[in-house]
Amino acid sequence: MAIMSLKQFRRSVREAVETVPGELMERLNGGIIVETPVKEEGGYLIMGEYIEDPGLGNIIILYYGSFREAMGGAPLEEWKEEILETVTHELRHHIESLAGVDDLSIEEEHLLQEDDRP
Repeated sequence: MAIMSLKQFRRSVREAVETVPGELMERLNGGIIVETPVKEEGGYLIMGEYIEDPGLGNIIILYYGSFREAMGGAPLEEWKEEILETVTHELRHHIESLAGVDDLSIEEEHLLQEDDRP
């Protein structure tokens, strides 16, 4: 199967965002943007991240290169599922930040610690 093109990826991100209730997008004033590089941290691919920046605002970045690396020639429906899952995940970071909690980051840290166990 062919790899999802950047153009298809951007379209799929827009489609995923359209399924999200507008209230969850409030105060995401930097929007959701797509970057092309592969992003790795600690040996893990980073598919997306939520950033709070005083100058740029609250932003979700999705890394097309990381999706290409992880998804390769998977069927387009699998790409779309992963895109929606990543958008949802990063929106949870955003909503938790607005609520003054960081439960998802704690969950992620626990998962990383479990992965590091022999």
